[in-house]
Amino acid sequence: MNSLGTRTGSLTVFAIAALLAGCAAAPGQRMVTPATVQETGGDFSTEASQQQTIPITDINLQLLRKMHTEQASAPLPPQTLALFGKPTPYKVGPGDVLQIVVWDHPELAAALGQPAAGGKATDAAPGFLIDESGDIQFPYAGNLHVAGKDVSAIQKELHRKLSVVYQKPEVTVRVASFRNSQVYLDGEVRTPGAQSLNDISMSLMSAINQGGGFSPNADRSRVELIRNGVTYPLNIDDLLKRGQNPSNIYLQSGDIVRVASREDSGVYVMGEVNKPATILPMRNGSLTLSQAISDSGSFDQSTAEARQLFVIRNSTGESPQVFHLDATSPVSMILANQFELQPKDVVYVGQGGLVRFNRVLNLLLPAINAAVTGAVLAK
Repeated sequence: MNSLGTRTGSLTVFAIAALLAGCAAAPGQRMVTPATVQETGGDFSTEASQQQTIPITDINLQLLRKMHTEQASAPLPPQTLALFGKPTPYKVGPGDVLQIVVWDHPELAAALGQPAAGGKATDAAPGFLIDESGDIQFPYAGNLHVAGKDVSAIQKELHRKLSVVYQKPEVTVRVASFRNSQVYLDGEVRTPGAQSLNDISMSLMSAINQGGGFSPNADRSRVELIRNGVTYPLNIDDLLKRGQNPSNIYLQSGDIVRVASREDSGVYVMGEVNKPATILPMRNGSLTLSQAISDSGSFDQSTAEARQLFVIRNSTGESPQVFHLDATSPVSMILANQFELQPKDVVYVGQGGLVRFNRVLNLLLPAINAAVTGAVLAK
């Protein structure tokens, strides 16, 4: 019997020691990662033994005021401001069809041609087709290079050349068929694809509206305009708050407008919450810490340590950041409701000391029970 008591006592001491070791691993106020090992001439540098610490920043009113001030005072990049402007006349190009009328000269009307019998709706309208070189042929004016010009400039050029043959000719030029310039919509719009530009300048918002508008999964804070190989990130709602109307951004031929999905901007909530999940931001791209906790079912009341609420940012980058909030504070939910999360943030809720004790005990109980059972059977 003394042997049984001795064995049980030894296992109990072992359990307590393991418990204390587990408690010693509770989260503190810094995260430690090993420094990069540097090798010089086959010998490891002494820097390998050093530790790189990542400070943990408390979420408080001072931090929130600093973040909001920095966000509000940050100016728009000059390249973004350069996108805003006034509409410009349509410049014709290869594939477009011009309708040219010289008044009081019906003999020139035949040059327009007639619609083909049984023609399709997609066929070019009758008129003067601009060839691949950007030229047209017009009677008495010869070969004219018109690509890159608007109808006003073409009309003046024709008037100048026809004045050699006719006295004070009255010339009218219009685009009968727009087939050269297109922009492309991609991503979270209801009808992605190509859209043709015409003599009514197309703005960024009108292009999105003609594409059926934003889809339900669209992230309005992450719209990209790709022009001549350069990508311009645009936050639609932020532009409106700053007094910049995105409808004053006019598209050019070859532009690509890409709308990101909210699924690409998710925040990961894990730890002692009722429903660990990836939480998607709202359609305007915003998501607060309190919203993320709420959408994950809030804290698990039986296991969560409300003092250990962390936000890990830029975890895969070179400069990760860690923020801490004591959720037991009376003002914690006010702070959480004002703390804006960013895409790919990790929200982690730690576990209480009693939970760590129970988990260690559950690991040891089978061994204790087995030892006791073995001792009884040995008797």
